[in-house]
Amino acid sequence: MATRDAQKCDNMDEVRLEIDRIDQAMVDLICERFAFVDRAWQLKNSPADARVPWRIQQVIDRVRARAEENNLPPELVEALWRQMIGWFIQYEEEKLRKPGPKE
Repeated sequence: MATRDAQKCDNMDEVRLEIDRIDQAMVDLICERFAFVDRAWQLKNSPADARVPWRIQQVIDRVRARAEENNLPPELVEALWRQMIGWFIQYEEEKLRKPGPKE
């Protein structure tokens, strides 16, 4: 589906249609990111390896900078990413706690 400039939407139905399109694309991108997180835990040795503070800060710094470049509140992006990163860390820690071969 083609993208539309927000200012060219003439009514709420058009706005909602574009928001739905964007939401679908965001879910697809999170799915792609999840595949790499799923691979990452397989390459780690223990639950302690799931939380890497310097890497978390590196990711946060990059997404905040990207947000600022696009006139998006960096606080919004940081909050979203911290939530997502936190979930992924918990996922990795749980996988790494389970006994048996890595998938």
